[in-house]
Amino acid sequence: MRPILYSHPFSSYCQKVLIALYENDTEFDTRMLGPDDPHAYRELTSIWPVKRFPMLMDQGKPVFEASIIIEYLHLKYPGPVPLIPVDMDAALEVRMLDRFFDNYISTPQQKLVFNAIRPEDSRDAYGVQEARDMLDAAYGWLDGWMASREWAAGDGFSLADCAAAPSLFYADWSHPIGDRFANVAAYRQRLLARPSFARAVDEARPYRTFFPLGAPDRD
Repeated sequence: MRPILYSHPFSSYCQKVLIALYENDTEFDTRMLGPDDPHAYRELTSIWPVKRFPMLMDQGKPVFEASIIIEYLHLKYPGPVPLIPVDMDAALEVRMLDRFFDNYISTPQQKLVFNAIRPEDSRDAYGVQEARDMLDAAYGWLDGWMASREWAAGDGFSLADCAAAPSLFYADWSHPIGDRFANVAAYRQRLLARPSFARAVDEARPYRTFFPLGAPDRD
């Protein structure tokens, strides 16, 4: 049996896993979390009551959290693109950058989105400013880090870039990178040109009207 991914194509963390699957042409089946398959969400929440996705089901075993799913795929379904380096020091750098993109790009970006879908009298202006400040700080650090790099860690495409692609994609929609951070903007464009991420972006295009802040007419 092939592994089954419970996911939605517009989700940044689902895209993170899809990039890894597409990079290595890993065969898998999809259970899309939406009205076309109402049983999928019930199955997910019966196994994982925190109600977060993606979730990978493989040989009856659930695997949670996007980074761990990619680590699992690396161990169980290795392919031509090693997303985790063999060298332990290099692997630590990849994992550090993975956490950077999840914690300091994706998390504040999502705070901006979640604030937008709250009732107006429950919105958090202070928290929104904190999120924007965090994104500016993260963009600034990343701009220096990427000054002489093609990919986020080491010499090749890795788990870190799987995390970076959807994080920067949606972050630029929510809090534009702009001309201040030219190295970050150029890196984002390289990620968009990567076939695995370009495929994930194209699969998510039908859902852009759902973006609470208004999806820009680009990308």
